[in-house]
Amino acid sequence: MKKKDIKFSEIEIEKVKTISITSRKSKVNPGLFCKVHKTGSPFKKFLNSLPDVLAASDFHHVLEKTTDAVRNKKAVIMMCGAHMIKCGLSPVIIDLIKNGIITGIALNGACAVHDTELAYYGQTSEDVKENLKNGTFGMVRETADIINTAISEGKSGDLGFGEVLGKRLSARDLRYKKYSIFKAGYSYRIPVTVHTAIGSDIIHQHPNADGEAIGKLSMRDFRIFADSLKNLEGGVIFNIGSAVIMPEVFLKALTVARNLGYKIQKFTAVNMDMIQHYRPLVNVVDRPTAQGGTGIKITGHHEIMIPLLAAAIKEKLNIR
Repeated sequence: MKKKDIKFSEIEIEKVKTISITSRKSKVNPGLFCKVHKTGSPFKKFLNSLPDVLAASDFHHVLEKTTDAVRNKKAVIMMCGAHMIKCGLSPVIIDLIKNGIITGIALNGACAVHDTELAYYGQTSEDVKENLKNGTFGMVRETADIINTAISEGKSGDLGFGEVLGKRLSARDLRYKKYSIFKAGYSYRIPVTVHTAIGSDIIHQHPNADGEAIGKLSMRDFRIFADSLKNLEGGVIFNIGSAVIMPEVFLKALTVARNLGYKIQKFTAVNMDMIQHYRPLVNVVDRPTAQGGTGIKITGHHEIMIPLLAAAIKEKLNIR
């Protein structure tokens, strides 16, 4: 027997109540639109031509907070993964150090590898996929000898991982050391700290890797980094391309500083990466700023966004 079709009821759409667009609050109007760039116009005009919406608005907010922090002598700290160095951005970071904009840099262990190879040999970043096939990935003797020796020799002193490496690079006549963030930090007396995880860096694969020394110097750097957060109230902290290590380290270092009574609540935390990962979003952007700070995420390729950010900061501070 054929079933009878069911006629479902429809909403009485004819009875909906409409409003006028003139009484509705709108988020976008021509006053927020971008301005067309004119050939030969100054960079400042380009910055001011960006639309005042979404990420462009966030970018301007970061610029304001960063320049305010510099003028008020508050902390401006950059936490970075190694991709930043491999993208050729060391000159930009070093320039920010020289101009007194950055007050501290915190890096993962891979940054030490790439920075050292560049300073000594003017090259870095091997073909991991190819070299993994025959077991030669990470087995370059010079890199391990330089870094592991510096760490082992520094074990009996009172310097951290980053400063030991910066001191070694500064003392040697190296053709490419002008590209070293560690050397720049040591020369301009700002902390460049290294936060390593045992087994995560190629120098750990070598017989001369001293686990005790690596742990001891990296622990010193954790405490140096925590100390650098004391002046973060009113300042800015960036996480650039570190998906796990630096967000985790930051959360613990911030806890230590707050536990010791330092007021660190109203600051700006910025995550800049090609992809927005879970840990930076919760451990840098969200949780630490919950007491009155501001968390911002800006998505884009480092090799474009970081030079743009640095140039914009210098422009606003009128640094030539």
